[in-house]
Amino acid sequence: MAHYVLLSNFTDQGIRTIKDTQKRAEAFKAMASKSGVKIHTLLWTLGKHDVVAVAEAEDDIAATALSLSIASMGNIRTETLRAFDTADMAKILAKMA
Repeated sequence: MAHYVLLSNFTDQGIRTIKDTQKRAEAFKAMASKSGVKIHTLLWTLGKHDVVAVAEAEDDIAATALSLSIASMGNIRTETLRAFDTADMAKILAKMA
C-alpha cells in the first residue's frame, strides 16, 4: 500500500458550515473506507493548512479519486503528497546510482 499526506484548507463554504466539520470528517473516513483507502490520522491544525490526514491506498488512482471526491463537495481544497515509509525509502536509496 502507498502512503499519502492530504493537506486541506477550508473553502468559504467550509468556514460557513464549520460546526459540521466533525460530521464531515466521519463521512470522509467512511468514503475512504469504501474506496479502499485507510485513514490513519485526521487532525485539525493551525497554520498554513486547516486539516491534515495521513492515509494508505492501493495506488495513486485511489488516492486521487478520494481527494477529488472530497474536494467536489465544496468544503475543502486538498493537496495530496505521496509519502514514503522507511521500507520504501530503503528501496529508493538502493536504486540510486
